[in-house]
Amino acid sequence: MPTSPTILALGGAHIDRRGQVSGTYVPAASNPGMMREDVGGVVFNALRSVVKRGVSASLISVRGGDAAADTVAAAIDNAGIADLSVVFLDRTTPSYTAVIDAEGELIVGLADMALYDLAFPKQIRRSKVREAITAADAILCDANLPTAALERLMALADGRPIFAIAVSPAKVVRLTPLLRRLSLLFMNRREAAALVGAEPSGKTLVGKLKQAGLNAGVVTAGSAPVLGFDDTGIFEIDPPTPRRVADVTGAGDALTGATVAAMLRGLPLRPALCEGVAAAMLAIESPEAVPSFTTANFTQALALVPEAREVA
Repeated sequence: MPTSPTILALGGAHIDRRGQVSGTYVPAASNPGMMREDVGGVVFNALRSVVKRGVSASLISVRGGDAAADTVAAAIDNAGIADLSVVFLDRTTPSYTAVIDAEGELIVGLADMALYDLAFPKQIRRSKVREAITAADAILCDANLPTAALERLMALADGRPIFAIAVSPAKVVRLTPLLRRLSLLFMNRREAAALVGAEPSGKTLVGKLKQAGLNAGVVTAGSAPVLGFDDTGIFEIDPPTPRRVADVTGAGDALTGATVAAMLRGLPLRPALCEGVAAAMLAIESPEAVPSFTTANFTQALALVPEAREVA
């Protein structure tokens, strides 16, 4: 990789709404709580961490012709990301609404993202998209893109590293026919189970993922050890205990972005994932939708992350 790498990301950048229950969650009832609205999206959130870790980034997404689209565009610009997205004036900007409990764990999420399925397959064929891919050193995508768009993207990547994010158990299966082309896939335990059709763990899970065609992956499971594997073996990293828990929903995206940035700077997966775990801890501790990554606090967080241990 060059000393100043560039990455092109394709996927979700939309309105994120997070409602948090104030006390004990009661199903099928009105629960007191608070709602906040920010700009998010799996690939956009990850890209924020990529940029904060010193990598230049561009983003291709799609949005509607509404006020929400202006909010999304401003957030992309404020993050220092080059915006190559397309606006559909007669459509509504996608959104994701999450309800979390008092401890920050997800209760339910609602994804209103039909525009991604409709627009991405055609957008990936535009000459400007091909030019953007050619100009990038690596690609980051998420499974908000339907399989047809992902297939086209990987054909155009022409040997460039492709990092992918599973998004959800329902969407990760879009990557099934393309796993062999991925440099690295980020997923949680439920998403990994959706890929292999079962719920194994550890070495057994990695074996099934490799049988499915995946050569390298990262599997998160909340506060449990982060599982990683590539052609050098299988390993785990124990996440340090956060000093406080504000919101866990953005931890996986922060982990992805910091890990990708470290790999683009030349680090192997093991030390790169340690940086990702540090970024995830900062995200969990932050009450803000966009956690602050300064050199000082990132260095402090990284010092708390233990070295990877091999899985026998």
